[in-house]
Amino acid sequence: MPAHEKGPTSYFPAIEKKYGRPVQEWTDLIRAAPLTRHGELVAWLKAEHGLGHGHATALVAHTRAQGA
Repeated sequence: MPAHEKGPTSYFPAIEKKYGRPVQEWTDLIRAAPLTRHGELVAWLKAEHGLGHGHATALVAHTRAQGA
């Protein structure tokens, strides 16, 4: 990842390292979730998968920006 990386993707290396899953796996989970609202998805990732708020927010924002 370039040093100048900004936005949600700047969290991806830390997310993969901390939680042991590739980002694609997280985006697949988000897309398969029965929830649709940003806040609901963030809360779900935090409660069900133990993600921190910033990491959950970054994953949801990135996934939704891709048209999930």
